[in-house]
Amino acid sequence: MLALILALLSLTSIAAVLFKFITADGDFTLLSKKHAKVEEVEDKVVWITGASRGIGEVLAKQFASLGAKLIISARNEAELERVKKQLTGKHAPDEVIILPLDLASGEDSLNDAVQKAESCFSSAGVDYMIHNAAYERPKTTALDVTEESLKATFNINVIGTISLTRLLAASMLRRGRGHFVVMSSAAGKTPAPGQAVYSASKFALHGYFHSLRSELYRKGIKVTIVCPGPIKTSSVPEANTSGQKGSSEKRVSSERCAELTIIAATHGLKEAWISFQPVLAVMYLVQYMPSIGYWLMDKIGEKRIEVAAQKGDTYSLSLLLGRKKAL
Repeated sequence: MLALILALLSLTSIAAVLFKFITADGDFTLLSKKHAKVEEVEDKVVWITGASRGIGEVLAKQFASLGAKLIISARNEAELERVKKQLTGKHAPDEVIILPLDLASGEDSLNDAVQKAESCFSSAGVDYMIHNAAYERPKTTALDVTEESLKATFNINVIGTISLTRLLAASMLRRGRGHFVVMSSAAGKTPAPGQAVYSASKFALHGYFHSLRSELYRKGIKVTIVCPGPIKTSSVPEANTSGQKGSSEKRVSSERCAELTIIAATHGLKEAWISFQPVLAVMYLVQYMPSIGYWLMDKIGEKRIEVAAQKGDTYSLSLLLGRKKAL
């Protein structure tokens, strides 16, 4: 009887873990943290790139609500002004610093931006650098990408981001503290058929920033890399979930993505994954059982390109299950 009870308890525990995994919107370590540490953010200087829309805009709103002092950057100054007017929190909107920035503008321009950011708020210096700006073109095959798109992607996603980091890190090292939060992607952890160049740029960021942290961690520099899967933004509405035939894609909201990003940063996590299934499961497979994970991606790669060309659901379970259509 005791053995039966123990077996039932074991099965119940396994079922609970499976249910938690199936319904999760992030990796287990991230979800175990529950809430952001407000004391790690309040009155800290947070510089966010790509803050004029999407996740960057939502991050600005959530950091402001937690009492952070904000510097927001993007190429579109008018959109930054719009975001600034919507911010509420401990610090008045007129205290928010707008710093227009183009990551592809070259090192001299980036250095000027760093000097301005460091001089804000009585020269307090930047505590959190949120690398959110990114360049992404519509899906195309790895061989069809143009040289122009290749250069544009790497100039912004890699060269500009690394250059800005290198310039800002010097000031952080002098103060003995600083935290880089890098908005990567699930495409930076797994193959991304149809997004090969974008994926390559995100893989490059992982290599650079994980190495940077290892070199500078004992000098007070932290790095958190965040890997979102499909995210619902104002320009990418959530897929049909009404039960009708069609897309089975489910996206994490921008608000939830920003919330989990701040949780990961304030708890000092080195890496965090944010996604619903099936993307989350694929990330686990590629990380911990790469032979199976890469086999699976090889199996669906060509079909994903076809679905993308038809503007269909490229994150669908039907792709994994081998159905002919995933629209």
